[in-house]
Amino acid sequence: MFRRIVGLIAFSIIAGCQTVPAPIEDYSLARAAVDAARSVQAARHSPGYWHKAEAAYRKGRIYFQDRDYLKAKEQFVRAKIAAEKAENSARLIRKRTGDVL
Repeated sequence: MFRRIVGLIAFSIIAGCQTVPAPIEDYSLARAAVDAARSVQAARHSPGYWHKAEAAYRKGRIYFQDRDYLKAKEQFVRAKIAAEKAENSARLIRKRTGDVL
């Protein structure tokens, strides 16, 4: 009887400790968004959003390397959103000023 209880408790602990899968898709999307923002010179035309995107992407990579996937995913999503805003803002500013895209 005692063995069954111990076995049941051990099984519950093992089953409850599931790991979070690596956010590979979020990592890829964030990287693509940052690269797209870089290609339109977002650092020059939209520095606020660019620096937010760059900082979040850098933090996400650090968390990813440390295998803290929940925090990594959160940072990658933030980086993607900020990079998309930076890209859109830079494109708009470049169009207004007549800068070639």
